[in-house]
Amino acid sequence: MKQKVSIAFFLAGVLFTSCLLISNLISSKIIALGNWYVPAGVMIFPISYILNDVVAEVWGFRKARLIIWTGFIINLIAVLFYALSVNWPAAPFWQNQEAFAAVLSSTPRIAAASLVAYLVGSFLNAYVMSRLKIRSKGRHFSLRAVLSTILGEGADSAIFITIAFAGIIPWSQLPVMIVTQAIVKTLFEVLLLPLTVHAVKLIKKIDNIDTFDVGVSYNPFKIKEL
Repeated sequence: MKQKVSIAFFLAGVLFTSCLLISNLISSKIIALGNWYVPAGVMIFPISYILNDVVAEVWGFRKARLIIWTGFIINLIAVLFYALSVNWPAAPFWQNQEAFAAVLSSTPRIAAASLVAYLVGSFLNAYVMSRLKIRSKGRHFSLRAVLSTILGEGADSAIFITIAFAGIIPWSQLPVMIVTQAIVKTLFEVLLLPLTVHAVKLIKKIDNIDTFDVGVSYNPFKIKEL
């Protein structure tokens, strides 16, 4: 018997991975938000957490685990090919190597920090959404979405900034950067919450599904259980 593929889930997975790729690519630029300075990736990265919330809420932790690992693999492939393209000898007439390298190059430390932070933050977000849905019997989606984002984004920011910048910038500045990024990303989710709520209701109606993860393994590495 063939398993029917949900178009909504397919699109959510594509958008999730696309947001991650775009975020990592534009994060080499630091932008100003008033007196706050954050990587440009904060403009789009929070959308991946919103999509994570939607997937965990509608299809459950198993499908969230699938798109999280898919996003990780795609980003790892991107990092490897970025490095390959930067280090491959350029044509003699091509004069933009420095600009090209400045955009696509990242130190192994930055790349490792980004990938580790992404995995921990994303899985924590999906886990909290799933567990709170069971405990609340499916109620209070907005509260669950915001709380899971605070914990997930907080962990993501703390891990990334600590691994990437510890010993490079003063230790006293690390907490400020962590809190600033977590606040900006969470506010982004809150602003888009009405749209997220509407999307969840619509998808549940169209796909006729509302998953509760009773008895589901929360082991991130149990990828065969989809």
